[in-house]
Amino acid sequence: MGHLVGKEIYQKLGDKIDNLSFRVYKNKALFDILKELYTTDEAELVTKMPYGLSSADKIEKATGLNKSKLIALLESLCTKGLVIDIWIGNGYLYMPSPMVVGIFEFTMMRTGDNLNSKKWAELFYAYINDKNFYSKNLDRGQKVLPIRALPHEGTILESDYTEVLDYEKATAIVESHKKFAIGLCSCRHEKLHIGEKKCNVPLETCATFGESTDFMVRHNFAKKVSKEEMLDNLARSKELGLVFSCDNVKNNVSFLCQCCSCCCNLLLGVSKFGYPNAIVTSGFIADNNSETCEGCGECAKACPIGAIEMIPVKANGKRLKKLPQINKEICIGCGVCALKCSKTSSLKLIKREKRVIHPETTFERIILQCLEQGTLQHQLFGNPEKITQKMLKGFIGGFLKLSPVKKALMSEKLRSSFLDSMKKGAAKQKKEYLLEK
Repeated sequence: MGHLVGKEIYQKLGDKIDNLSFRVYKNKALFDILKELYTTDEAELVTKMPYGLSSADKIEKATGLNKSKLIALLESLCTKGLVIDIWIGNGYLYMPSPMVVGIFEFTMMRTGDNLNSKKWAELFYAYINDKNFYSKNLDRGQKVLPIRALPHEGTILESDYTEVLDYEKATAIVESHKKFAIGLCSCRHEKLHIGEKKCNVPLETCATFGESTDFMVRHNFAKKVSKEEMLDNLARSKELGLVFSCDNVKNNVSFLCQCCSCCCNLLLGVSKFGYPNAIVTSGFIADNNSETCEGCGECAKACPIGAIEMIPVKANGKRLKKLPQINKEICIGCGVCALKCSKTSSLKLIKREKRVIHPETTFERIILQCLEQGTLQHQLFGNPEKITQKMLKGFIGGFLKLSPVKKALMSEKLRSSFLDSMKKGAAKQKKEYLLEK
């Protein structure tokens, strides 16, 4: 592996991370983070790794590193959460972590001695607390993002035509798994160290399920818990009026965040930076019954993104009273407002008029997200060192970035057939394990 030094290696690392599923804004704040978290050897390894899940043997061929040094570097990177390792078949497969969900979350979820958490929090805050961080991924109205809101159970208006599916219920997601872990909330941990945590919400709330718990527990990002402890954790968060959000898939949901308005970077993306697509909405939206509403204003106080305003209106043509006006352009359908409307139950969630489509699996989400972000060619041709792949990547990448092409493939008409083609391609490459995630 030809050695790169100084500024050049971190520039290349920034480019590599930018070509993953979540784009990055390359400024001084980003490079300060990269220099703090990655050694030069680690940075060079990540730049030369394949983009997708790869065995150590494949990475060895791509980088030219001898096996013992390679394994040591991979272990160090996985311990930091900068590379993800997953046991598939007879061994571990590795892939570089994107910025979100990945580098930020795992860094701020680390536990143990001699961690420089305060400095990391300051670096991430300087980077994320900048509109450019959000604009890079959200400015074009992107719809396929990593995280979706979950409606709180008991907040949806009961009717003959409303069906709440299992992937929309936090408890059903828990019941579908056998392994559980709870770790630090990365956003609250970050805000704690910079003095911006205004709530009394505990740090240990971030829930992980299923096979993902192996990675989280093995590298000290979370602690293994029982199903009962996980359900207690969710019940406490519901009582605190936190937003439930999880990975944007229907099957094999692997994590569930419990977010507060003062700390969550996704919610701040909506309320502070003005990007309603920072979090994918649930299939529901808040709706108020003005006939029974007493205008107490508790829903407006509870809304984590400021989507509800109390507006004076005439009641029965006589006296004025304030009723909640819901900004349906930004409501994420979390149901936190309805939790607080306990006296009259006037405010409930109802089905959105426009259907919200969530990817079936992580494979589908990454494919669609990368297509939308203009980085799909890197998933198709994942080895950055092969000349033939570089040529094909350039050609296909240019084609996929054409607006009419991207719009057609993302449309309901072609999306299913496009995803079917991607699945067949993965199967031909003997990567069926991707289709199960």
